[in-house]
Amino acid sequence: MSGTDDVTHIEEELPLQTLPLDAWHRDRGARMVGFAGYHMPIQYEGIMAEHGWTREHAGLFDVSHMGQLTFTGDGVDAALEHLLPSDIRGLKPFRQRYSMLLDDEGGILDDLMVSRLGDGAFDGADIYMVVNGATKYDDIGWMIEHLPDEVTMNHMDEQALLALQGPEAGAALASLIPETADLLFMQSGLFTWRGVSLWISRSGYTGEDGFEISLPGDDARLLADALCALPQVKPIGLGARDSLRLEAGLPLYGHDLTHAVSTIAADLGFAIQKRRREEGGFIGHARVMKELADGPGARRVGLRVEGRRPAREGAKIFAGSVEVGEVTSGGFAPTLGAPIAMGWVSTPYSAIDTALEIDVRGKRIAAVVAPMPFVPHRYRRKP
Repeated sequence: MSGTDDVTHIEEELPLQTLPLDAWHRDRGARMVGFAGYHMPIQYEGIMAEHGWTREHAGLFDVSHMGQLTFTGDGVDAALEHLLPSDIRGLKPFRQRYSMLLDDEGGILDDLMVSRLGDGAFDGADIYMVVNGATKYDDIGWMIEHLPDEVTMNHMDEQALLALQGPEAGAALASLIPETADLLFMQSGLFTWRGVSLWISRSGYTGEDGFEISLPGDDARLLADALCALPQVKPIGLGARDSLRLEAGLPLYGHDLTHAVSTIAADLGFAIQKRRREEGGFIGHARVMKELADGPGARRVGLRVEGRRPAREGAKIFAGSVEVGEVTSGGFAPTLGAPIAMGWVSTPYSAIDTALEIDVRGKRIAAVVAPMPFVPHRYRRKP
Protein backbone atom coordinates (compact mmCIF):
# COMPACT_ATOMS: atom_id res chain seq x y z
CA MET A 1 0.00 0.00 0.00
CA SER A 2 0.61 0.81 1.49
CA GLY A 3 3.65 0.79 0.60
CA THR A 4 5.88 -0.81 1.06
CA ASP A 5 9.05 -1.88 2.92
CA ASP A 6 12.53 -2.54 1.51
CA VAL A 7 14.42 -5.82 1.48
CA THR A 8 17.74 -4.08 0.95
CA HIS A 9 17.69 -3.06 4.62
CA ILE A 10 17.73 -6.41 6.41
CA GLU A 11 17.50 -6.73 10.15
CA GLU A 12 19.52 -9.37 11.95
CA GLU A 13 18.09 -8.97 15.45
CA LEU A 14 16.49 -11.97 17.09
CA PRO A 15 14.02 -13.33 17.86
CA LEU A 16 12.13 -12.94 14.61
CA GLN A 17 8.42 -13.61 14.23
CA THR A 18 7.08 -15.98 11.59
CA LEU A 19 4.46 -15.22 8.96
CA PRO A 20 1.36 -17.42 8.74
CA LEU A 21 2.85 -18.85 5.52
CA ASP A 22 6.39 -19.35 6.85
CA ALA A 23 6.43 -23.12 6.25
CA TRP A 24 4.69 -22.63 2.88
CA HIS A 25 7.51 -20.34 1.72
CA ARG A 26 10.21 -22.69 2.91
CA ASP A 27 8.55 -25.67 1.22
CA ARG A 28 8.83 -23.76 -2.06
CA GLY A 29 12.53 -23.07 -1.65
CA ALA A 30 12.31 -19.45 -0.57
CA ARG A 31 15.44 -17.79 0.73
CA MET A 32 14.29 -16.33 4.06
CA VAL A 33 15.83 -13.23 5.66
CA GLY A 34 15.14 -11.22 8.79
CA PHE A 35 13.29 -8.03 8.00
CA ALA A 36 10.87 -5.77 9.92
CA GLY A 37 10.93 -8.28 12.79
CA TYR A 38 9.89 -11.28 10.65
CA HIS A 39 11.39 -14.11 8.65
CA MET A 40 10.56 -12.91 5.12
CA PRO A 41 10.96 -14.55 1.67
CA ILE A 42 13.40 -12.49 -0.38
CA GLN A 43 13.42 -14.73 -3.47
CA TYR A 44 12.56 -18.17 -4.84
CA GLU A 45 14.02 -18.58 -8.35
CA GLY A 46 15.91 -15.28 -8.43
CA ILE A 47 15.00 -11.62 -8.36
CA MET A 48 15.42 -10.98 -12.10
CA ALA A 49 13.29 -13.95 -13.08
CA GLU A 50 10.59 -13.12 -10.53
CA HIS A 51 10.54 -9.47 -11.60
CA GLY A 52 10.03 -10.47 -15.23
CA TRP A 53 7.32 -12.99 -14.36
CA THR A 54 5.34 -10.38 -12.48
CA ARG A 55 5.62 -7.88 -15.35
CA GLU A 56 4.34 -10.52 -17.81
CA HIS A 57 2.02 -12.74 -15.76
CA ALA A 58 1.05 -12.62 -12.06
CA GLY A 59 3.10 -12.86 -8.88
CA LEU A 60 1.90 -13.68 -5.37
CA PHE A 61 3.60 -11.68 -2.62
CA ASP A 62 3.25 -12.29 1.12
CA VAL A 63 3.06 -8.91 2.88
CA SER A 64 1.56 -10.19 6.12
CA HIS A 65 4.19 -8.29 8.12
CA MET A 66 2.28 -5.09 7.35
CA GLY A 67 0.08 -3.64 10.07
CA GLN A 68 -3.68 -4.09 9.55
CA LEU A 69 -5.83 -1.83 11.72
CA THR A 70 -9.54 -1.09 12.04
CA PHE A 71 -11.26 1.92 13.61
CA THR A 72 -14.77 2.35 14.91
CA GLY A 73 -16.73 4.64 17.22
CA ASP A 74 -18.46 8.00 17.39
CA GLY A 75 -16.58 10.70 15.52
CA VAL A 76 -14.16 8.31 13.83
CA ASP A 77 -13.96 10.41 10.64
CA ALA A 78 -13.14 13.61 12.52
CA ALA A 79 -10.60 11.78 14.68
CA LEU A 80 -8.78 10.36 11.66
CA GLU A 81 -8.90 13.69 9.84
CA HIS A 82 -6.93 15.11 12.77
CA LEU A 83 -4.30 12.39 12.27
CA LEU A 84 -4.28 12.20 8.46
CA PRO A 85 -4.17 15.01 5.88
CA SER A 86 -6.56 13.22 3.51
CA ASP A 87 -10.34 13.53 3.10
CA ILE A 88 -11.77 10.75 5.26
CA ARG A 89 -15.25 12.24 5.55
CA GLY A 90 -15.69 12.07 1.77
CA LEU A 91 -14.37 8.50 1.48
CA LYS A 92 -17.21 6.31 0.23
CA PRO A 93 -17.84 2.68 1.24
CA PHE A 94 -15.59 0.18 -0.53
CA ARG A 95 -13.13 2.92 -1.60
CA GLN A 96 -9.59 3.56 -0.40
CA ARG A 97 -7.02 6.33 -0.43
CA TYR A 98 -3.29 6.71 -0.06
CA SER A 99 -2.41 8.89 2.92
CA MET A 100 0.25 9.61 5.55
CA LEU A 101 0.79 10.11 9.25
CA LEU A 102 2.52 13.45 9.84
CA ASP A 103 4.29 14.64 12.97
CA ASP A 104 3.82 18.03 14.59
CA GLU A 105 6.43 19.56 12.28
CA GLY A 106 4.86 18.10 9.13
CA GLY A 107 7.42 15.32 8.70
CA ILE A 108 6.20 11.96 7.41
CA LEU A 109 5.93 9.30 10.12
CA ASP A 110 4.57 6.68 7.71
CA ASP A 111 2.63 6.32 4.48
CA LEU A 112 -0.43 4.10 4.42
CA MET A 113 -3.68 3.03 2.77
CA VAL A 114 -7.04 3.86 4.36
CA SER A 115 -10.38 2.33 3.31
CA ARG A 116 -14.04 2.82 4.13
CA LEU A 117 -15.49 -0.55 5.03
CA GLY A 118 -18.92 -1.75 4.02
CA ASP A 119 -21.50 -3.65 6.02
CA GLY A 120 -20.26 -6.88 7.56
CA ALA A 121 -16.53 -6.35 7.13
CA PHE A 122 -14.26 -6.86 10.15
CA ASP A 123 -17.07 -7.11 12.71
CA GLY A 124 -18.76 -3.91 11.62
CA ALA A 125 -15.73 -1.59 11.86
CA ASP A 126 -15.86 1.72 10.00
CA ILE A 127 -12.33 2.21 8.66
CA TYR A 128 -9.57 -0.21 7.62
CA MET A 129 -5.93 0.89 7.42
CA VAL A 130 -2.71 -0.79 6.27
CA VAL A 131 0.58 0.63 7.58
CA ASN A 132 4.19 -0.35 6.98
CA GLY A 133 5.49 -3.37 8.86
CA ALA A 134 8.69 -1.75 10.12
CA THR A 135 6.79 1.19 11.64
CA LYS A 136 3.49 -0.37 12.68
CA TYR A 137 4.11 -0.38 16.43
CA ASP A 138 5.33 3.22 16.39
CA ASP A 139 2.25 4.13 14.31
CA ILE A 140 -0.06 2.39 16.75
CA GLY A 141 1.53 4.22 19.68
CA TRP A 142 1.23 7.59 17.92
CA MET A 143 -2.41 7.01 17.07
CA ILE A 144 -3.32 5.80 20.57
CA GLU A 145 -1.79 9.02 21.90
CA HIS A 146 -3.83 11.21 19.55
CA LEU A 147 -7.15 9.37 19.18
CA PRO A 148 -10.09 10.30 21.43
CA ASP A 149 -11.44 7.73 23.87
CA GLU A 150 -14.61 7.34 21.80
CA VAL A 151 -12.68 5.77 18.91
CA THR A 152 -11.52 2.16 19.17
CA MET A 153 -8.51 0.93 17.19
CA ASN A 154 -7.98 -2.79 16.67
CA HIS A 155 -4.67 -4.28 15.51
CA MET A 156 -5.57 -7.41 13.53
CA ASP A 157 -2.32 -9.23 14.13
CA GLU A 158 -3.78 -12.61 13.20
CA GLN A 159 -4.77 -11.50 9.69
CA ALA A 160 -2.61 -12.39 6.68
CA LEU A 161 -2.15 -10.03 3.74
CA LEU A 162 -1.36 -11.31 0.25
CA ALA A 163 -0.72 -9.23 -2.87
CA LEU A 164 -1.45 -10.67 -6.32
CA GLN A 165 0.21 -8.45 -8.91
CA GLY A 166 0.70 -8.45 -12.68
CA PRO A 167 -1.22 -8.11 -15.97
CA GLU A 168 -2.78 -11.56 -15.54
CA ALA A 169 -3.74 -11.05 -11.89
CA GLY A 170 -7.30 -10.04 -12.75
CA ALA A 171 -8.01 -13.15 -14.80
CA ALA A 172 -6.32 -15.38 -12.23
CA LEU A 173 -8.32 -14.11 -9.26
CA ALA A 174 -11.57 -14.01 -11.24
CA SER A 175 -11.16 -17.72 -12.02
CA LEU A 176 -11.53 -18.34 -8.28
CA ILE A 177 -13.78 -15.41 -7.33
CA PRO A 178 -15.63 -14.16 -10.45
CA GLU A 179 -17.07 -11.09 -8.70
CA THR A 180 -13.61 -9.54 -8.32
CA ALA A 181 -13.53 -8.86 -12.07
CA ASP A 182 -15.75 -5.81 -11.50
CA LEU A 183 -13.29 -4.06 -9.16
CA LEU A 184 -11.40 -1.03 -10.45
CA PHE A 185 -8.22 0.54 -9.09
CA MET A 186 -8.63 1.65 -5.45
CA GLN A 187 -11.97 -0.10 -5.06
CA SER A 188 -12.52 -2.80 -2.44
CA GLY A 189 -15.03 -5.45 -1.55
CA LEU A 190 -15.96 -8.18 0.90
CA PHE A 191 -16.00 -11.63 -0.71
CA THR A 192 -16.47 -15.20 0.44
CA TRP A 193 -14.44 -18.07 -1.02
CA ARG A 194 -14.76 -21.64 0.27
CA GLY A 195 -16.33 -20.27 3.41
CA VAL A 196 -13.42 -17.84 4.02
CA SER A 197 -14.13 -14.12 4.37
CA LEU A 198 -11.79 -12.03 2.19
CA TRP A 199 -11.39 -8.26 2.11
CA ILE A 200 -9.98 -7.52 -1.36
CA SER A 201 -8.81 -4.21 -2.80
CA ARG A 202 -7.66 -3.61 -6.36
CA SER A 203 -4.33 -2.07 -5.49
CA GLY A 204 -0.71 -2.90 -4.82
CA TYR A 205 2.81 -1.51 -4.89
CA THR A 206 4.33 -2.75 -8.15
CA GLY A 207 2.75 -0.40 -10.69
CA GLU A 208 0.89 -3.35 -12.20
CA ASP A 209 -2.76 -4.24 -12.02
CA GLY A 210 -3.43 -6.39 -9.00
CA PHE A 211 -5.05 -6.98 -5.64
CA GLU A 212 -4.32 -6.99 -1.94
CA ILE A 213 -6.20 -9.69 -0.04
CA SER A 214 -6.72 -9.66 3.73
CA LEU A 215 -7.83 -12.95 5.27
CA PRO A 216 -7.44 -14.94 8.50
CA GLY A 217 -3.90 -16.24 8.83
CA ASP A 218 -5.14 -19.79 9.35
CA ASP A 219 -6.73 -19.73 5.88
CA ALA A 220 -3.80 -18.16 4.01
CA ARG A 221 -2.30 -21.50 2.88
CA LEU A 222 -5.58 -22.58 1.31
CA LEU A 223 -5.76 -19.45 -0.84
CA ALA A 224 -2.03 -19.38 -1.65
CA ASP A 225 -2.18 -22.99 -2.83
CA ALA A 226 -5.22 -22.30 -5.00
CA LEU A 227 -3.66 -19.22 -6.59
CA CYS A 228 -0.27 -20.82 -7.25
CA ALA A 229 -1.98 -23.83 -8.83
CA LEU A 230 -3.05 -21.48 -11.62
CA PRO A 231 -0.68 -21.31 -14.63
CA GLN A 232 -0.45 -17.50 -14.45
CA VAL A 233 0.72 -17.33 -10.82
CA LYS A 234 4.04 -17.93 -9.08
CA PRO A 235 5.19 -16.96 -5.57
CA ILE A 236 7.45 -13.90 -5.69
CA GLY A 237 9.83 -12.59 -3.04
CA LEU A 238 10.42 -9.14 -1.60
CA GLY A 239 13.51 -8.59 -3.75
CA ALA A 240 11.39 -8.36 -6.90
CA ARG A 241 8.78 -6.33 -5.07
CA ASP A 242 11.45 -3.72 -4.39
CA SER A 243 12.72 -3.57 -7.97
CA LEU A 244 9.15 -3.40 -9.29
CA ARG A 245 8.14 -0.53 -7.00
CA LEU A 246 11.33 1.39 -7.92
CA GLU A 247 10.55 1.09 -11.64
CA ALA A 248 7.02 2.30 -10.81
CA GLY A 249 8.47 5.37 -9.06
CA LEU A 250 6.79 4.50 -5.76
CA PRO A 251 8.53 5.80 -2.61
CA LEU A 252 9.57 3.54 0.22
CA TYR A 253 9.16 4.59 3.83
CA GLY A 254 12.39 4.66 5.80
CA HIS A 255 14.36 5.37 2.63
CA ASP A 256 12.69 7.78 0.18
CA LEU A 257 10.34 8.99 2.93
CA THR A 258 11.26 9.76 6.54
CA HIS A 259 10.13 12.03 9.37
CA ALA A 260 12.68 14.59 8.12
CA VAL A 261 10.86 15.15 4.81
CA SER A 262 7.50 16.62 3.94
CA THR A 263 4.50 15.68 1.84
CA ILE A 264 4.92 18.46 -0.73
CA ALA A 265 8.66 17.94 -1.19
CA ALA A 266 8.01 14.22 -1.65
CA ASP A 267 5.58 15.00 -4.51
CA LEU A 268 2.71 13.47 -2.56
CA GLY A 269 0.47 16.52 -2.47
CA PHE A 270 -2.21 14.58 -4.38
CA ALA A 271 -2.99 12.81 -1.10
CA ILE A 272 -4.19 16.10 0.43
CA GLN A 273 -7.52 16.96 -1.14
CA LYS A 274 -8.65 20.56 -1.67
CA ARG A 275 -11.01 20.65 1.33
CA ARG A 276 -8.27 19.50 3.69
CA ARG A 277 -5.81 22.09 2.37
CA GLU A 278 -8.38 24.82 2.85
CA GLU A 279 -9.79 23.73 6.22
CA GLY A 280 -6.62 22.37 7.80
CA GLY A 281 -7.16 20.82 11.19
CA PHE A 282 -4.67 18.00 10.72
CA ILE A 283 -1.32 17.52 12.44
CA GLY A 284 1.44 19.10 10.33
CA HIS A 285 -0.90 21.41 8.38
CA ALA A 286 1.28 24.52 8.87
CA ARG A 287 4.28 23.04 7.05
CA VAL A 288 2.13 21.72 4.22
CA MET A 289 0.64 25.15 3.63
CA LYS A 290 4.01 26.91 3.87
CA GLU A 291 5.58 24.62 1.28
CA LEU A 292 2.58 24.91 -1.02
CA ALA A 293 3.04 28.68 -0.90
CA ASP A 294 6.85 28.98 -0.89
CA GLY A 295 8.04 25.67 -2.29
CA PRO A 296 10.26 23.16 -0.47
CA GLY A 297 14.02 23.34 -0.25
CA ALA A 298 14.53 19.89 -1.79
CA ARG A 299 12.45 17.46 -3.83
CA ARG A 300 12.17 13.75 -4.44
CA VAL A 301 13.23 13.01 -8.01
CA GLY A 302 13.83 10.11 -10.37
CA LEU A 303 17.29 9.59 -11.86
CA ARG A 304 18.43 7.72 -14.94
CA VAL A 305 22.01 6.59 -14.44
CA GLU A 306 24.52 6.23 -17.26
CA GLY A 307 26.23 2.88 -17.86
CA ARG A 308 25.50 -0.39 -16.07
CA ARG A 309 26.64 0.27 -12.51
CA PRO A 310 23.71 1.00 -10.17
CA ALA A 311 23.80 3.83 -7.66
CA ARG A 312 22.73 2.63 -4.23
CA GLU A 313 21.14 4.30 -1.26
CA GLY A 314 23.42 6.86 0.36
CA ALA A 315 25.37 7.77 -2.78
CA LYS A 316 25.97 11.53 -2.98
CA ILE A 317 24.60 13.57 -5.89
CA PHE A 318 26.59 16.47 -7.36
CA ALA A 319 26.13 19.37 -9.74
CA GLY A 320 29.72 20.09 -10.71
CA SER A 321 31.66 20.40 -7.45
CA VAL A 322 28.55 21.13 -5.37
CA GLU A 323 26.84 18.33 -3.44
CA VAL A 324 23.11 18.79 -4.08
CA GLY A 325 21.48 15.60 -2.84
CA GLU A 326 21.58 11.91 -2.01
CA VAL A 327 20.26 8.69 -3.52
CA THR A 328 17.56 7.08 -1.39
CA SER A 329 16.73 4.04 -3.57
CA GLY A 330 18.65 2.65 -6.48
CA GLY A 331 19.25 -0.46 -8.52
CA PHE A 332 19.24 -2.07 -11.92
CA ALA A 333 15.85 -1.89 -13.65
CA PRO A 334 15.25 -5.24 -15.37
CA THR A 335 12.42 -3.91 -17.53
CA LEU A 336 14.58 -1.04 -18.83
CA GLY A 337 17.90 -2.86 -18.92
CA ALA A 338 19.57 0.08 -17.18
CA PRO A 339 20.21 1.45 -13.69
CA ILE A 340 17.76 3.90 -12.15
CA ALA A 341 17.50 5.65 -8.82
CA MET A 342 15.34 7.86 -6.66
CA GLY A 343 16.74 10.58 -4.47
CA TRP A 344 16.42 13.96 -2.81
CA VAL A 345 17.88 16.93 -4.69
CA SER A 346 18.00 20.65 -3.88
CA THR A 347 15.06 22.29 -5.62
CA PRO A 348 17.15 24.39 -8.07
CA TYR A 349 18.57 21.12 -9.48
CA SER A 350 15.32 19.11 -9.52
CA ALA A 351 13.91 19.99 -12.94
CA ILE A 352 13.44 17.19 -15.48
CA ASP A 353 16.53 16.68 -17.73
CA THR A 354 18.91 18.38 -15.27
CA ALA A 355 22.37 16.82 -15.72
CA LEU A 356 23.95 15.63 -12.48
CA GLU A 357 26.61 13.20 -11.28
CA ILE A 358 26.45 10.48 -8.63
CA ASP A 359 29.46 9.33 -6.63
CA VAL A 360 29.42 5.54 -6.98
CA ARG A 361 32.26 3.99 -4.98
CA GLY A 362 34.53 6.96 -5.58
CA LYS A 363 33.74 7.34 -9.27
CA ARG A 364 31.47 10.04 -10.68
CA ILE A 365 28.70 8.57 -12.84
CA ALA A 366 26.57 10.79 -15.09
CA ALA A 367 22.86 10.91 -14.31
CA VAL A 368 19.88 12.96 -15.39
CA VAL A 369 16.69 13.90 -13.54
CA ALA A 370 13.92 11.82 -15.12
CA PRO A 371 10.13 11.75 -14.88
CA MET A 372 8.53 9.00 -12.84
CA PRO A 373 7.25 6.36 -13.13
CA PHE A 374 10.16 4.90 -15.06
CA VAL A 375 7.82 2.13 -16.26
CA PRO A 376 4.20 3.21 -16.93
CA HIS A 377 1.59 2.12 -14.41
CA ARG A 378 -0.97 -0.37 -15.66
CA TYR A 379 -3.73 0.00 -13.08
CA ARG A 380 -7.23 -1.02 -14.14
CA ARG A 381 -9.12 2.26 -14.17
CA LYS A 382 -12.55 3.21 -15.43
CA PRO A 383 -12.37 3.95 -19.19
